[in-house]
Amino acid sequence: MRRAETTDPHDEVGKTVTQPMTQETEHARDRWHRRTFASLRNRNFRAFFIGQAVSLSGTWMQSVALAWLVLQLTGSATWIGLAIALQTLPVLLLAPYAGVVIDRVNKRRLLIALQVVAGVQALALGLLTITGSITMAWVIALSITLGAVNAVDNPCRQAFVREMVLAEHVQNAVSLNAVLINIARAVGPAIGGILIATVGVGTCFLVNGASFIAVIIAYLSMHVHELHSTAPVARAPGQLRAGLAYVRRTRELLIPLVMMAIVGTLTYEFQVVLPAFATDTFGTDAKGFGWITAAMGVGAIIGGLFTAGQSRVGIRTLAMASTAFGLSVGITAVCPNELLAELGLVLVGASSIWFLSTGNATLQLAAAPEMRGRVMSLWTVAFIGTTPIGGPIVGWISEQASP
Repeated sequence: MRRAETTDPHDEVGKTVTQPMTQETEHARDRWHRRTFASLRNRNFRAFFIGQAVSLSGTWMQSVALAWLVLQLTGSATWIGLAIALQTLPVLLLAPYAGVVIDRVNKRRLLIALQVVAGVQALALGLLTITGSITMAWVIALSITLGAVNAVDNPCRQAFVREMVLAEHVQNAVSLNAVLINIARAVGPAIGGILIATVGVGTCFLVNGASFIAVIIAYLSMHVHELHSTAPVARAPGQLRAGLAYVRRTRELLIPLVMMAIVGTLTYEFQVVLPAFATDTFGTDAKGFGWITAAMGVGAIIGGLFTAGQSRVGIRTLAMASTAFGLSVGITAVCPNELLAELGLVLVGASSIWFLSTGNATLQLAAAPEMRGRVMSLWTVAFIGTTPIGGPIVGWISEQASP
């Protein structure tokens, strides 16, 4: 009887036991929420985040539309790969020089100009497609244009994060941005597929062009006086060499960049290996490939939210993330069936974002403000610019051995 009395909701003792537990749970949940979404309390970063949400969905929508357009024009998957390579090759060739430019100018103004150029590129692609004037020559030229924009935009946008938020929120901001990218990667292609089926592929490019308006408005609406802006570096000869020398003698920068160069070349080639992993290893169809891709995306979102709530950066934490990433990839590689492989890919997605966000934040916090553009441009080269090198290597290994 006494045990029943203490659990009765009307019993005073029961109240004194359960109420503090409920309050403690609520406080823990509030602490998690404040810690995980801390950078979104910053007005400038919140505007940036919203603008990116719209623009990134359009970007992923255009990637699907471009592949479909090239397939319509050529009927060749090889040409699709070429179009993708042309958007990443300029990053490998131009990003180091772009870092010098980024350090010399106002980053917010440069980003606004880059969004305008990217928007015009998308609108041109849309108008040429709708009017029936599109050819592979136009696709190649506009793909190279977008690749040149990305070579500057990616490192500039990453360096600009440090000017929007305080040092203690850099890891949080980088992780939330990674979550956003993965959500957009799921939403954008879905919208693109609907638009292609209903109003045509050209409309996808026009909608993407219009989506850049959102991020331009976000940059223009920022409270400039609240930014932690870095004074532009005066133009001088040898600034690229100076940036490379600075990285070479700074252990906190060199080690993460070397790690990303290796991992970026041989591991972050999922767009090459996952289709073969689905079809060749498990003999699945497009639906199965969709589940495999989705599993990794879910893992990336989970990993991003986990990392957003953490504050530890540095080489030691990066080594832990790298180990987890390698182990999860290795485990997934030996999974005997598709279901276990999908569960493994959830771990792959989570650990990949942990590694990526930790490395990015480590560089941002370790780099001198006047060198941040050059440092982040080298990070972009190591991550994105290695795709034209790593893609063929991983593809060849998949064909010769197995995905």
